[in-house]
Amino acid sequence: MRFGIIICERQTIVSCAFFQLVAFPVNIYVLSIFGAAAASALAVPWLRSWCLRSGLVDAPGPRKIHNAPIPLAGGWAVLTGVVLPWILLAVAWRTSLLSADAREKISYGIEHRSLQLGVVLLGAVGMVVLGWIDDKRELKPGAKFAGQFTIALLVAAAGVRITLFIPNLVFSYLITIFWILTLINAFNFMDNMNGLCAGLGFIGALYFGTIAAWQGQYLVAALAFLSAGSLLGFMPFNFPRASVFLGDAGSHLVGYLMAVLAILPHFYSAKHPNRLAVLSPLFILAVPLMDLAWVVLLRWRLGKPFYIGDTNHLSHRLVRCGLTPTCAVLCIWIFALLLGSVSFLLQYSS
Repeated sequence: MRFGIIICERQTIVSCAFFQLVAFPVNIYVLSIFGAAAASALAVPWLRSWCLRSGLVDAPGPRKIHNAPIPLAGGWAVLTGVVLPWILLAVAWRTSLLSADAREKISYGIEHRSLQLGVVLLGAVGMVVLGWIDDKRELKPGAKFAGQFTIALLVAAAGVRITLFIPNLVFSYLITIFWILTLINAFNFMDNMNGLCAGLGFIGALYFGTIAAWQGQYLVAALAFLSAGSLLGFMPFNFPRASVFLGDAGSHLVGYLMAVLAILPHFYSAKHPNRLAVLSPLFILAVPLMDLAWVVLLRWRLGKPFYIGDTNHLSHRLVRCGLTPTCAVLCIWIFALLLGSVSFLLQYSS
């Protein structure tokens, strides 16, 4: 017990020293990434054991490349990486760890965004629970869609909405809900090879976090970097060889976070008055969106339900061209990085 107290005291001293030596907001961003990565990585072994005991595993099958059951612990691990450090950041804001100027700037963001961020985090929990139920019982498509729709509606009702310069509330609700549902299912579809879904989420979160940080949107940037860090901590357990999978809980969460992070930043502002900047999320998330469009169109042409999985995704086609699964995932990551870089040209060009 005394040993644990000493460790906590040392961690507190290190945290205080870091906050004092590194200027705001860099200290927040760095701790968001590495704190989330540590929380996620430390949670995986315990969650993996829990999944094995409870039977929450992905069994081998005709379209599976693994020959032994793999625990579906990724969703809960990534959620831990996002939520736990967020609580610690809230504690830091309430204490003297941050300077008065930093607390004042964060207070301004909380004053204007507290409801939105609260609902966003609640929605993240809801997505993991929905995906967890699907992992355990394999929900019918209608029931799963209803759950996704309800969470998307709550997010839109909280004020996290797309406008696209059209001052119409009905349009804003419809396009926001459509966007969130699209991204959730796009990342769910991309969860077909080790590291693919998590890696694309990591890349997207980094881009969104960088854009928000550049514009001084501290809380949005912190949420994005928490998302990136949590996926970074999970990645060694999922790529190149997987001891845990994201499962529907994880892919739902990653897609949801990417959808919300694409809405929260102010891509168009008086400081950056380029209306084309609102297209930035389409480039950052181009790979999962294009893959979704391709497989849905192909399944429609073949007369198959769009929600029935197959091996016609981009990753599968690269493997059929001769690449190993690891090389295919790396190529897709690089492609996503290149397409995402266009967002900076849109954001900062006049």
